[in-house]
Amino acid sequence: MPYWLMKSEPDELSIRDLQRLGQARWDGVRNYQARNYLRAMNAGELFLFHHSSCAEPGIAGIGRIAGEAYPDPTALDAASPYFDARASAEKNPWSARDVEFVETFPRVLSLKRLREEPSLADMPLLQKGSRLSVMPIAEDDWLRVLALR
Repeated sequence: MPYWLMKSEPDELSIRDLQRLGQARWDGVRNYQARNYLRAMNAGELFLFHHSSCAEPGIAGIGRIAGEAYPDPTALDAASPYFDARASAEKNPWSARDVEFVETFPRVLSLKRLREEPSLADMPLLQKGSRLSVMPIAEDDWLRVLALR
């Protein structure tokens, strides 16, 4: 089964928000490669929930993909920061997914902590210039991260 990493700013959706809600929509992905990864996911697959653009960026827990990808409604909402004037109801290039809560880690695994682990040196998240908000994770990296929690 493929594993994933998905980044969210915690003031928009945090692992605690997902825990409280149980399920939420993952939307606002505006990079074509990240969107393609979002579309490639299957219901039931797990992802590392990464908090980004915050005081303590890092992996905060685990979520699960729920259901199929669907057109991202934020692309059509002029009041949304993710509005895309080129999108229409007939032709919306962006996708969203519903995700559900699985686990909150006892502490956030910071990028600093992850970089200290030599066995994670090739993990895409830790590569310079890695800016994708959705990316696949190798099973070995998945297992190594889980061992650190």
